[in-house]
Amino acid sequence: MASRQYDLIVIGAGPGGYVAAIRAAQLGLETAVVEREHLGGICLNWGCIPTKALLRSAEVFHLMQHADEFGLSVKEPSVSLDAVVKRSRGVAKQLSGGVGHLLKKNKVTVVMGQASLSAPGRVSVEGEKGKEELTAKNIILATGARARDLPGLEADGQRVWSYKHALAPPHMPKDLLVIGSGAIGIEFASFFNTMGANVTVVEVMDRVLPVEDAEISALARKQFLKQGMNILEKSTVKKLDRSKSRVTAHIETGGKLVKQHFDTVISAVGIVGNVENLGLEKLGVKVDRTHVVTDEFCRTGVAGLYAIGDIAAPPWLAHKASHEGVMVAELIAGLKPHPVKAESIPGCTYCSPQIASVGYTEARAKELGFAVKVGRFPFIGNGKAIALGDAEGMVKTIFDAKTGALLGAHMIGPEVTELIQGFVIGRTLETTEAELMQTVFAHPTLSEAMHESVLDAYGRAIHF
Repeated sequence: MASRQYDLIVIGAGPGGYVAAIRAAQLGLETAVVEREHLGGICLNWGCIPTKALLRSAEVFHLMQHADEFGLSVKEPSVSLDAVVKRSRGVAKQLSGGVGHLLKKNKVTVVMGQASLSAPGRVSVEGEKGKEELTAKNIILATGARARDLPGLEADGQRVWSYKHALAPPHMPKDLLVIGSGAIGIEFASFFNTMGANVTVVEVMDRVLPVEDAEISALARKQFLKQGMNILEKSTVKKLDRSKSRVTAHIETGGKLVKQHFDTVISAVGIVGNVENLGLEKLGVKVDRTHVVTDEFCRTGVAGLYAIGDIAAPPWLAHKASHEGVMVAELIAGLKPHPVKAESIPGCTYCSPQIASVGYTEARAKELGFAVKVGRFPFIGNGKAIALGDAEGMVKTIFDAKTGALLGAHMIGPEVTELIQGFVIGRTLETTEAELMQTVFAHPTLSEAMHESVLDAYGRAIHF
């Protein structure tokens, strides 16, 4: 069988893979990308993008329900779940088509099928047209990850859902159990709670959103309870008894085993890397707990083989995958890119209220031996937030007391997933408190809370 020769083959066309392929093509590399299912991957088709479309619908519905607070009148707002989902799927479809256009524009060859590494530098693809061989000196693994299934809690698509089922739900939940309070679990809990479901969230750790700063988690919990959610922390779902119309959950909480009935369960207990059937064992690629082990430049230790995105190390975020893709493409092309630093990658959760962070939490900074200065500013002191009718939450900043370096920033409140980028840029530029204090923030904007938080860390806050 004749093989097709390339400079680079990318396996997987998600936000890591397709970006890597485009950047490689821009740098003059003959590039092919192999995708088994959807251009754009999970993020674009069944993750980041469609969930945001759902959450936007929930946000509009919430505003309709509170129209009178803005001097407006809306008569009996209601939800058409089918229409909400249809809009979400339409957004995903539009963007998936856009990825295909970008690949074609950049003269990247797209091969649809299941890829495996048959030998170093050789990729075998099983597609609709049969089997074909591709060869390249360099290969990037960008196969992503999928939802983790715990024994006894496996999704069935009927009463127990994964994130994929929740994006195209067969029914509107009335009594919903969400297992896991990371970003995925909390976003779905927030969406269905706003749409009218009775939501219970079970978290095995001692607080919801356990990767966030403890103060942010505490404020989030307070808001979720205020919105009517039931939060069970330090709790575990031991078993699910399923029937046609309901699920009985056996929950260990507060030292007791209790039974609760739900009509729907969403399991959001993490991800596992898509490392199977790729031929990694044969090539000697090291895999740790379903994720490929790499160095700071995403090299696997096997010559010419790289791994980026969710198949590799955390944080498992689309934007991290994209930047790794660019970095590896530039490395292969002979440039000298900087490695992607995990502590400078922003994390965003699009629940209500929104949550965003970058860098170290206060606890982690202290663990690392930093003497810290911490600033806080509540949105209730921000004029724009009050005008928006959305003044719950705060901005928290953490500085190295010795150097003034910005160690971390943590936010909860209106549009903080957009605001966080200011602090991300600050960390990239190695900004100190002095530059941030001297920066002029427009008035009236939500971003003024960022400025005030910095000022507060040094005892100079004006409006608090």
